[in-house]
Amino acid sequence: MSPAIVTLEQHLLAALDPAPSETRRLFHGRGRCWPGLEQITVDWLDGVLLVALFREPPEGQLAELEAMLRALAERPQWTGQAMLLQHRYLPDSPGQWLLGEPCQQREVVEDGLRYLLDLGVRQNNGLFLDMRYGRRWVREQAAGKRVLNLFAYTCGFSVAAIAGGAEQVVNLDMAKSALSRGRDNHRLNGHDASRVAYLGHELFKSWGKVRKYGPYDLIIIDPPTFQRGSFVLTQDYAKILRRLPELLHEGGTVLACVNDPGIGPQFLIDGMAEQAPGLAFVERLANPPEFADADPEGGLKALVFRQQP
Repeated sequence: MSPAIVTLEQHLLAALDPAPSETRRLFHGRGRCWPGLEQITVDWLDGVLLVALFREPPEGQLAELEAMLRALAERPQWTGQAMLLQHRYLPDSPGQWLLGEPCQQREVVEDGLRYLLDLGVRQNNGLFLDMRYGRRWVREQAAGKRVLNLFAYTCGFSVAAIAGGAEQVVNLDMAKSALSRGRDNHRLNGHDASRVAYLGHELFKSWGKVRKYGPYDLIIIDPPTFQRGSFVLTQDYAKILRRLPELLHEGGTVLACVNDPGIGPQFLIDGMAEQAPGLAFVERLANPPEFADADPEGGLKALVFRQQP
């Protein structure tokens, strides 16, 4: 085996001895800490090992990777049921099952909360594991609060907020299928459906609907870097920030996020100072240790701002 694949094997053997009791990232090559493995991530999805390739591997590496993974299943550290290799660099991100029965959905647990994921049928499975501490922070902050969750996707923040005692959560995302999965996630956790609202709209055409449910005590902004025809982070984030004062309750809090490795936290700090100067920067949330990055500015940025009296 090449040195890179040997390194990956050693990481996985250590990470699976014992296997995590909840869903976790086991290897984060995209953090650029391990040369030759920058295109690979490995997640433990409560018994399913998901290996994602974000670029076509160098010549010969794919065969080595597959052989190493099949051999891993024979090691005493392996206690899983299935292995899935997903080719994220190909159209439709096809999945290749190396071990176990193919299954398109998997129920997983994070911090005691349940989420339903899609496996090998679309680019993203439904839960961004690097935001684990962000969801935990929201759960800790949510008691008695009215929460607005922008770019809600499958409503992970909403699940955490309701679990933390939020009075009401409003989820907005233009992808109605993602919001439908959000409903599934709330049902999995036995949450009171009357405390959760879903707005399947494009944000910049829906400020009136968003305001109707406000004002909010906590607003979460976790946008994609680019969404064709609707959102370009470097151009459109400012349009959201300038609306925050009219949406927030007095003393309200904002969790603003960026997950583009080329954009540092100062982008948000400067943008907030310009567009909503009444909101002061409080802290940047730590990222989970399994998401180590060669550049501290390159990983997920989750920044807390609070409205000043």
